[in-house]
Amino acid sequence: MSYSFHEIEDILDKSLQNKRLSSQECLKLFSVKELTSLGMAADEISRKKHPENYRTYIIDRNINYTNICTSGCKFCAFYKEVEQNGAYIISKDSLFKKIEETLSLGGRQILMQGGLHPSLRLDFYVDILKSIKARYNIHIHAFSPPEIIHFSKLNNLPVLDIIQKLNEAGLDSIPGGGAEILVNRCRNLLSPNKCTAQEWLDVMRQAHNLGMRTTATMMFGHVETLEERVEHLEKIRRLQDETGGFTAFIAWTFQPKNTQLHTSLLGSYDYLRTIAISRLYLDNIENIQASWVTQGSKIAQLSLKFGANDMGSTMIEENVVRATGVSYQMDKEEIESLIKDLGYEAMQRDLYYRILESSPV
Repeated sequence: MSYSFHEIEDILDKSLQNKRLSSQECLKLFSVKELTSLGMAADEISRKKHPENYRTYIIDRNINYTNICTSGCKFCAFYKEVEQNGAYIISKDSLFKKIEETLSLGGRQILMQGGLHPSLRLDFYVDILKSIKARYNIHIHAFSPPEIIHFSKLNNLPVLDIIQKLNEAGLDSIPGGGAEILVNRCRNLLSPNKCTAQEWLDVMRQAHNLGMRTTATMMFGHVETLEERVEHLEKIRRLQDETGGFTAFIAWTFQPKNTQLHTSLLGSYDYLRTIAISRLYLDNIENIQASWVTQGSKIAQLSLKFGANDMGSTMIEENVVRATGVSYQMDKEEIESLIKDLGYEAMQRDLYYRILESSPV
Protein backbone atom coordinates (compact mmCIF):
# COMPACT_ATOMS: atom_id res chain seq x y z
CA MET A 1 0.00 0.00 0.00
CA SER A 2 1.31 3.45 -0.86
CA TYR A 3 0.69 6.67 1.02
CA SER A 4 0.64 10.28 -0.11
CA PHE A 5 3.72 12.46 -0.06
CA HIS A 6 2.08 14.73 2.53
CA GLU A 7 1.23 11.82 4.80
CA ILE A 8 4.84 10.61 4.80
CA GLU A 9 6.11 14.16 5.24
CA ASP A 10 3.88 14.57 8.32
CA ILE A 11 5.31 11.40 9.85
CA LEU A 12 8.88 12.55 9.25
CA ASP A 13 8.08 16.00 10.68
CA LYS A 14 6.59 14.36 13.76
CA SER A 15 9.81 12.41 14.33
CA LEU A 16 11.93 15.54 13.82
CA GLN A 17 9.83 17.27 16.49
CA ASN A 18 10.88 14.52 18.94
CA LYS A 19 7.40 13.02 18.99
CA ARG A 20 7.17 9.25 19.17
CA LEU A 21 6.03 7.41 16.06
CA SER A 22 3.33 4.74 16.29
CA SER A 23 3.86 1.28 14.87
CA GLN A 24 1.37 2.11 12.12
CA GLU A 25 3.33 5.20 11.18
CA CYS A 26 6.51 3.12 11.16
CA LEU A 27 4.88 0.67 8.77
CA LYS A 28 3.84 3.53 6.49
CA LEU A 29 7.48 4.61 6.23
CA PHE A 30 8.31 1.22 4.74
CA SER A 31 6.15 2.19 1.77
CA VAL A 32 8.54 5.01 0.87
CA LYS A 33 10.23 4.31 -2.45
CA GLU A 34 12.46 7.37 -2.56
CA LEU A 35 15.16 7.10 0.10
CA THR A 36 16.47 10.66 0.21
CA SER A 37 13.77 12.05 2.52
CA LEU A 38 14.08 9.07 4.88
CA GLY A 39 17.85 9.37 4.95
CA MET A 40 17.80 13.12 5.57
CA ALA A 41 15.33 12.78 8.45
CA ALA A 42 17.26 9.91 10.02
CA ASP A 43 20.53 11.82 9.65
CA GLU A 44 19.03 14.86 11.35
CA ILE A 45 17.81 12.73 14.26
CA SER A 46 21.25 11.11 14.50
CA ARG A 47 22.98 14.50 14.55
CA LYS A 48 20.60 15.72 17.27
CA LYS A 49 21.45 12.70 19.40
CA HIS A 50 25.15 12.91 18.49
CA PRO A 51 26.10 16.54 17.85
CA GLU A 52 29.76 15.74 18.46
CA ASN A 53 32.18 16.02 15.54
CA TYR A 54 33.16 12.35 15.59
CA ARG A 55 31.76 8.94 14.76
CA THR A 56 32.84 5.76 16.47
CA TYR A 57 34.06 2.21 16.00
CA ILE A 58 35.42 -0.58 18.20
CA ILE A 59 38.31 -2.97 17.84
CA ASP A 60 37.24 -6.45 18.86
CA ARG A 61 37.21 -10.06 17.77
CA ASN A 62 34.32 -12.47 17.32
CA ILE A 63 35.47 -15.76 18.85
CA ASN A 64 33.21 -18.74 18.23
CA TYR A 65 34.05 -21.13 21.08
CA THR A 66 32.24 -24.00 19.36
CA ASN A 67 30.39 -24.57 16.10
CA ILE A 68 28.55 -27.61 17.45
CA CYS A 69 24.87 -26.75 17.70
CA THR A 70 21.56 -28.56 18.16
CA SER A 71 19.42 -25.64 17.04
CA GLY A 72 19.52 -26.44 13.32
CA CYS A 73 18.55 -22.92 12.23
CA LYS A 74 17.65 -22.84 8.55
CA PHE A 75 19.46 -19.55 8.05
CA CYS A 76 22.80 -20.77 9.43
CA ALA A 77 25.66 -22.06 7.28
CA PHE A 78 28.11 -22.28 10.19
CA TYR A 79 26.90 -24.96 12.59
CA LYS A 80 27.98 -28.63 12.73
CA GLU A 81 26.57 -31.78 14.30
CA VAL A 82 28.57 -33.34 17.16
CA GLU A 83 30.25 -36.03 15.04
CA GLN A 84 30.41 -34.01 11.84
CA ASN A 85 33.70 -33.31 10.13
CA GLY A 86 34.93 -29.85 11.11
CA ALA A 87 33.08 -29.75 14.44
CA TYR A 88 35.18 -28.23 17.23
CA ILE A 89 35.36 -26.87 20.76
CA ILE A 90 38.03 -24.24 21.14
CA SER A 91 41.08 -25.08 23.24
CA LYS A 92 42.27 -22.65 25.90
CA ASP A 93 45.59 -22.26 24.11
CA SER A 94 43.79 -21.23 20.91
CA LEU A 95 41.44 -18.93 22.83
CA PHE A 96 44.30 -17.20 24.65
CA LYS A 97 46.24 -16.77 21.41
CA LYS A 98 43.22 -15.06 19.80
CA ILE A 99 42.83 -12.73 22.80
CA GLU A 100 46.53 -11.83 22.81
CA GLU A 101 46.36 -10.99 19.12
CA THR A 102 43.29 -8.83 19.75
CA LEU A 103 45.08 -6.93 22.51
CA SER A 104 48.16 -6.47 20.31
CA LEU A 105 45.95 -4.81 17.67
CA GLY A 106 44.55 -2.34 20.20
CA GLY A 107 41.38 -4.26 21.01
CA ARG A 108 39.73 -3.97 24.41
CA GLN A 109 36.88 -6.43 23.91
CA ILE A 110 36.04 -9.90 22.66
CA LEU A 111 32.64 -10.98 21.38
CA MET A 112 32.33 -14.67 22.27
CA GLN A 113 29.45 -16.79 20.97
CA GLY A 114 28.92 -20.38 19.95
CA GLY A 115 26.40 -23.03 19.08
CA LEU A 116 23.94 -24.65 21.47
CA HIS A 117 26.26 -27.49 22.42
CA PRO A 118 24.28 -30.49 23.71
CA SER A 119 26.57 -31.50 26.58
CA LEU A 120 28.81 -28.63 27.73
CA ARG A 121 27.74 -27.73 31.28
CA LEU A 122 27.82 -24.38 33.03
CA ASP A 123 31.19 -25.20 34.64
CA PHE A 124 32.79 -25.13 31.18
CA TYR A 125 31.65 -21.54 30.54
CA VAL A 126 32.44 -20.35 34.07
CA ASP A 127 35.94 -21.79 33.75
CA ILE A 128 36.50 -20.06 30.38
CA LEU A 129 35.42 -16.69 31.80
CA LYS A 130 37.55 -17.01 34.94
CA SER A 131 40.55 -18.15 32.92
CA ILE A 132 40.31 -15.13 30.62
CA LYS A 133 39.88 -12.63 33.44
CA ALA A 134 42.79 -14.13 35.39
CA ARG A 135 45.11 -13.43 32.45
CA TYR A 136 43.78 -10.43 30.56
CA ASN A 137 42.25 -7.02 31.14
CA ILE A 138 39.58 -7.32 28.46
CA HIS A 139 35.82 -6.76 28.24
CA ILE A 140 33.90 -9.99 27.62
CA HIS A 141 30.75 -9.48 25.55
CA ALA A 142 29.40 -13.01 25.30
CA PHE A 143 26.59 -15.57 25.26
CA SER A 144 23.51 -14.38 23.39
CA PRO A 145 20.01 -15.03 24.82
CA PRO A 146 19.53 -18.38 22.98
CA GLU A 147 22.75 -19.60 24.61
CA ILE A 148 21.62 -18.37 28.04
CA ILE A 149 18.26 -20.14 27.64
CA HIS A 150 20.08 -23.30 26.50
CA PHE A 151 22.38 -23.17 29.56
CA SER A 152 19.33 -22.74 31.78
CA LYS A 153 17.58 -25.80 30.39
CA LEU A 154 20.69 -27.99 30.23
CA ASN A 155 21.71 -27.18 33.81
CA ASN A 156 18.17 -27.05 35.22
CA LEU A 157 18.77 -23.60 36.66
CA PRO A 158 16.70 -20.41 36.39
CA VAL A 159 17.86 -17.89 33.80
CA LEU A 160 18.61 -15.34 36.52
CA ASP A 161 20.96 -17.78 38.27
CA ILE A 162 22.73 -18.51 34.98
CA ILE A 163 23.30 -14.82 34.24
CA GLN A 164 24.47 -14.13 37.81
CA LYS A 165 26.96 -17.02 37.80
CA LEU A 166 28.35 -15.97 34.43
CA ASN A 167 28.55 -12.33 35.51
CA GLU A 168 30.40 -13.29 38.71
CA ALA A 169 32.83 -15.36 36.64
CA GLY A 170 33.66 -12.42 34.37
CA LEU A 171 30.87 -11.88 31.83
CA ASP A 172 30.58 -8.12 31.32
CA SER A 173 27.75 -7.75 28.80
CA ILE A 174 25.45 -9.78 26.56
CA PRO A 175 25.25 -9.50 22.75
CA GLY A 176 21.90 -9.25 21.00
CA GLY A 177 22.45 -12.24 18.73
CA GLY A 178 19.72 -14.79 18.17
CA ALA A 179 16.99 -12.17 17.94
CA GLU A 180 16.48 -12.57 14.19
CA ILE A 181 12.86 -11.38 14.16
CA LEU A 182 11.14 -11.37 17.56
CA VAL A 183 7.91 -12.90 16.28
CA ASN A 184 7.23 -16.57 16.97
CA ARG A 185 5.71 -17.24 13.54
CA CYS A 186 9.09 -16.40 12.00
CA ARG A 187 11.04 -18.21 14.69
CA ASN A 188 9.02 -21.40 14.24
CA LEU A 189 9.89 -21.35 10.54
CA LEU A 190 13.54 -20.38 10.95
CA SER A 191 14.69 -21.94 14.19
CA PRO A 192 12.05 -24.01 16.01
CA ASN A 193 14.63 -25.37 18.47
CA LYS A 194 15.81 -21.94 19.56
CA CYS A 195 14.38 -19.71 22.29
CA THR A 196 11.06 -17.93 21.79
CA ALA A 197 10.72 -14.19 21.27
CA GLN A 198 9.57 -13.78 24.87
CA GLU A 199 12.49 -15.81 26.22
CA TRP A 200 14.93 -13.59 24.30
CA LEU A 201 13.33 -10.48 25.78
CA ASP A 202 13.26 -12.00 29.28
CA VAL A 203 17.00 -12.75 29.20
CA MET A 204 17.70 -9.15 28.28
CA ARG A 205 15.28 -7.84 30.90
CA GLN A 206 16.92 -9.88 33.66
CA ALA A 207 20.42 -8.88 32.57
CA HIS A 208 19.40 -5.21 32.54
CA ASN A 209 17.85 -5.54 35.98
CA LEU A 210 21.19 -6.86 37.24
CA GLY A 211 22.86 -3.74 35.90
CA MET A 212 24.38 -5.41 32.83
CA ARG A 213 24.20 -3.72 29.46
CA THR A 214 23.36 -5.50 26.23
CA THR A 215 22.90 -4.81 22.54
CA ALA A 216 19.80 -5.34 20.42
CA THR A 217 19.86 -6.78 16.91
CA MET A 218 17.65 -7.64 13.96
CA MET A 219 18.39 -9.97 11.06
CA PHE A 220 15.86 -9.24 8.33
CA GLY A 221 15.07 -10.17 4.76
CA HIS A 222 14.08 -13.83 5.12
CA VAL A 223 10.56 -14.99 6.02
CA GLU A 224 9.29 -11.92 7.88
CA THR A 225 6.65 -9.49 6.67
CA LEU A 226 7.12 -5.74 7.00
CA GLU A 227 4.51 -5.81 9.77
CA GLU A 228 6.66 -8.32 11.65
CA ARG A 229 9.76 -6.21 11.12
CA VAL A 230 7.90 -3.32 12.78
CA GLU A 231 6.67 -5.62 15.57
CA HIS A 232 10.30 -6.53 16.26
CA LEU A 233 11.28 -2.86 16.54
CA GLU A 234 8.30 -2.21 18.80
CA LYS A 235 9.32 -5.01 21.21
CA ILE A 236 12.86 -3.66 21.40
CA ARG A 237 11.61 -0.13 22.03
CA ARG A 238 9.16 -1.27 24.68
CA LEU A 239 11.83 -3.15 26.64
CA GLN A 240 14.16 -0.17 26.37
CA ASP A 241 11.42 2.01 27.85
CA GLU A 242 11.26 -0.40 30.76
CA THR A 243 14.96 -0.97 31.45
CA GLY A 244 17.15 1.41 29.44
CA GLY A 245 19.68 -1.40 29.16
CA PHE A 246 20.38 -1.52 25.42
CA THR A 247 23.50 0.36 24.37
CA ALA A 248 22.91 0.05 20.63
CA PHE A 249 20.80 -1.42 17.85
CA ILE A 250 22.42 -3.38 15.02
CA ALA A 251 20.50 -4.64 11.97
CA TRP A 252 21.75 -6.68 9.05
CA THR A 253 20.35 -8.46 6.02
CA PHE A 254 20.03 -12.24 5.86
CA GLN A 255 22.67 -13.86 3.67
CA PRO A 256 21.03 -16.87 1.96
CA LYS A 257 23.98 -18.63 0.31
CA ASN A 258 24.84 -22.10 1.72
CA THR A 259 21.75 -22.07 3.96
CA GLN A 260 18.48 -24.02 3.86
CA LEU A 261 16.48 -20.90 2.96
CA HIS A 262 16.02 -20.13 -0.70
CA THR A 263 15.13 -16.47 -0.62
CA SER A 264 16.47 -13.62 -2.71
CA LEU A 265 19.15 -11.45 -1.17
CA LEU A 266 18.00 -8.01 -0.03
CA GLY A 267 20.18 -5.25 -1.40
CA SER A 268 21.48 -1.95 -0.13
CA TYR A 269 18.18 -0.15 -0.83
CA ASP A 270 16.26 -2.24 1.72
CA TYR A 271 19.15 -2.12 4.14
CA LEU A 272 19.44 1.67 4.11
CA ARG A 273 15.67 2.09 4.30
CA THR A 274 15.48 -0.18 7.35
CA ILE A 275 18.43 1.52 9.08
CA ALA A 276 16.86 4.95 8.56
CA ILE A 277 13.44 3.83 9.82
CA SER A 278 15.06 2.16 12.82
CA ARG A 279 16.71 5.47 13.72
CA LEU A 280 13.38 7.30 13.44
CA TYR A 281 11.42 4.71 15.42
CA LEU A 282 13.87 3.70 18.16
CA ASP A 283 13.84 7.09 19.82
CA ASN A 284 15.05 5.67 23.15
CA ILE A 285 18.16 3.88 21.85
CA GLU A 286 21.13 6.18 21.55
CA ASN A 287 23.30 4.32 19.07
CA ILE A 288 22.66 2.73 15.68
CA GLN A 289 25.45 0.59 14.25
CA ALA A 290 26.27 0.06 10.58
CA SER A 291 26.79 -3.45 9.19
CA TRP A 292 29.77 -3.49 6.86
CA VAL A 293 30.08 -7.25 7.47
CA THR A 294 27.02 -7.86 5.26
CA GLN A 295 26.92 -4.63 3.21
CA GLY A 296 30.53 -3.81 2.51
CA SER A 297 32.45 -0.63 3.22
CA LYS A 298 30.71 1.90 0.97
CA ILE A 299 27.14 1.11 2.06
CA ALA A 300 28.29 1.04 5.69
CA GLN A 301 29.79 4.47 5.17
CA LEU A 302 26.53 5.67 3.61
CA SER A 303 24.72 4.31 6.70
CA LEU A 304 26.37 7.13 8.65
CA LYS A 305 24.17 9.46 6.58
CA PHE A 306 21.09 7.26 7.08
CA GLY A 307 20.88 7.36 10.87
CA ALA A 308 23.82 5.26 12.03
CA ASN A 309 26.46 6.90 14.22
CA ASP A 310 28.81 3.95 14.63
CA MET A 311 30.76 1.80 12.17
CA GLY A 312 30.77 -1.23 14.44
CA SER A 313 33.74 -3.48 14.92
CA THR A 314 36.92 -4.13 13.00
CA MET A 315 35.91 -7.81 13.37
CA ILE A 316 39.45 -9.19 13.50
CA GLU A 317 37.73 -12.55 13.09
CA GLU A 318 34.22 -13.35 11.81
CA ASN A 319 33.07 -16.85 10.86
CA VAL A 320 29.27 -17.03 10.75
CA VAL A 321 28.55 -14.61 7.89
CA ARG A 322 31.70 -15.83 6.13
CA ALA A 323 30.17 -19.34 6.05
CA THR A 324 27.48 -17.97 3.71
CA GLY A 325 30.13 -16.96 1.20
CA VAL A 326 30.10 -13.25 2.11
CA SER A 327 33.57 -12.08 3.10
CA TYR A 328 34.05 -8.34 3.54
CA GLN A 329 37.04 -7.27 5.60
CA MET A 330 38.09 -3.93 7.06
CA ASP A 331 40.92 -2.91 9.31
CA LYS A 332 41.15 0.02 11.70
CA GLU A 333 42.74 2.29 9.10
CA GLU A 334 40.00 1.72 6.51
CA ILE A 335 37.20 2.29 9.03
CA GLU A 336 38.86 5.53 10.14
CA SER A 337 39.31 6.64 6.54
CA LEU A 338 35.64 6.03 5.73
CA ILE A 339 34.54 8.07 8.74
CA LYS A 340 36.97 10.91 7.98
CA ASP A 341 35.81 11.05 4.36
CA LEU A 342 32.43 12.19 5.69
CA GLY A 343 34.03 15.03 7.62
CA TYR A 344 34.03 13.40 11.05
CA GLU A 345 36.83 12.43 13.39
CA ALA A 346 37.13 8.69 13.94
CA MET A 347 37.14 7.67 17.59
CA GLN A 348 37.64 4.27 19.17
CA ARG A 349 35.03 3.40 21.80
CA ASP A 350 34.14 0.66 24.26
CA LEU A 351 30.83 -1.22 24.56
CA TYR A 352 29.35 1.65 26.60
CA TYR A 353 30.27 4.18 23.87
CA ARG A 354 32.90 5.78 26.04
CA ILE A 355 35.73 7.19 23.92
CA LEU A 356 38.94 5.29 24.54
CA GLU A 357 41.41 7.29 22.53
CA SER A 358 41.58 9.81 19.78
CA SER A 359 42.94 8.37 16.60
CA PRO A 360 46.10 10.06 15.32
CA VAL A 361 45.54 12.53 12.51
